[in-house]
Amino acid sequence: MAADLTGTYLTLDDGRPAVRFSRTYDHPVDRVWRFATDPDELARWFPARAAFDLRPGGTVTFRGDPNMPESTGRVIAVDPPRHLSFSWGDDELHFDLEELTGGRTLFSLTDVLAAPDTAARNGAGWEVCLAALDAAARGERLQGPHAGPTADWKALYAAYIDAGVPSGAPVPGLD
Repeated sequence: MAADLTGTYLTLDDGRPAVRFSRTYDHPVDRVWRFATDPDELARWFPARAAFDLRPGGTVTFRGDPNMPESTGRVIAVDPPRHLSFSWGDDELHFDLEELTGGRTLFSLTDVLAAPDTAARNGAGWEVCLAALDAAARGERLQGPHAGPTADWKALYAAYIDAGVPSGAPVPGLD
């Protein structure tokens, strides 16, 4: 059975490669903003524990990712509760939130990639992370993104490659 991929590989207007994911949550925009910015909420789905100084130029501290040492990034732009973009390693992450009718929110995550060959790897990783966010939004708990290169991740990675998404970057824990 083929994996159900939710990410889209694209080239941004400025020529940079990216993968983008969108989810609709049955929560108001302020609640989804907390999923995306509160360290305790992020710990339920994001690959590293992240703490933000939520202002342009502010520091983002990342720790607890088994595949990366503790590091820092920089807040590029913030417009609570609609937009947050920040650097993470060599990538940029953009969280965009749109309030929908009925107290629902459209959440989009765009990973602006440092190199196209990271698209399949990162796409599969975000699938795992966003499944954990989906569960958190439903009030459930999953094992989360720190499960390592599980069979589900491998199937998603293979599906991205089969879909023609650029690949070839090293995979932490496998290479």
